Amino acid sequence: MTQHIGVILTPAADVGTEVTNVVDTLIQKTREAADAGVTSAWFSQLFDHDAITAAAIVGREVPDIEIGSGVVPLWPRHPLTIASQAQTAQAATGGRFTLGIGLGAQAMMEPAFGPGWERPIRRLRESLIVLRQVFDGQQPDFAGEVITAKPIMPAVVPGGSGVPVVVAAVGSQALGVVGELADAAMPFLAGPRALAEHIIPDVAKGAQAAGRPMPRIIAAVPAVVTDEVEKVQEIANKGFWYYPDLPSYRRLFAAEGVSHPAAVALIGDEDVVAAGIQRYFDAGADAVVLSQSAIHSEAERQRTWKLAGQLAKG
Repeated sequence: MTQHIGVILTPAADVGTEVTNVVDTLIQKTREAADAGVTSAWFSQLFDHDAITAAAIVGREVPDIEIGSGVVPLWPRHPLTIASQAQTAQAATGGRFTLGIGLGAQAMMEPAFGPGWERPIRRLRESLIVLRQVFDGQQPDFAGEVITAKPIMPAVVPGGSGVPVVVAAVGSQALGVVGELADAAMPFLAGPRALAEHIIPDVAKGAQAAGRPMPRIIAAVPAVVTDEVEKVQEIANKGFWYYPDLPSYRRLFAAEGVSHPAAVALIGDEDVVAAGIQRYFDAGADAVVLSQSAIHSEAERQRTWKLAGQLAKG
């Protein structure tokens, strides 16, 4: 049975290597992922490279893999701007692009962009309404409480229609909006139990209220195939320091019965990681996307991606 297993790519250098050109590096990594049999590659967005631009270029260069942004924070971006970029990426990749968006975190957004990160759930809902209008081939005509989108010129890009929209969300309100308006939820650090007990029911509730089919569930999971479990676990413990302070994530960790997010990461040999991935599918995930695979070494990243490709092929 074929399983959809993707990977999240970052432009950061693998341990022991150096990045001299971010686009070249992402193209190389995506080719490696495609050659390994991985089904999708997702490009992260922080404050340096642009994920949607990278996806458009890389997707054009590497035709044998699905491409997505994983994920672009909504604030301070206007949905019309995001829609223009996403449609262009869709046209560039021949229909293989998925737009991944998220609310971001106030503690990260406001120091960078200044005050204004407010009413995030309303912003998510209204942004999704505008994005849906554009991706369905309509000229947007929307005036909400935080978003206005009434362009006097065409907003639809030829060749760019039908962009799927995935939302990185773990809070109940955001997941409900995903159920109403998005194509998929991509929760990060939600273990199998939290996925089954919180993520899926919250999305299903929103979908039922809107009278629409259940969106897909894409579990984003840190995973490293390694023989040095303790060393990698220590790195993961330091790397995930931020999440326990966020209430929505604390709910997930409590549901999973863990005290630290690193306990959700799949760290071990091929059998351990494969069994961990299967637990997500058993819990109801439609796809699994692996992240943080190179936090210890490039060899472990390649080993992890090889396993992912093997599992994807069934």
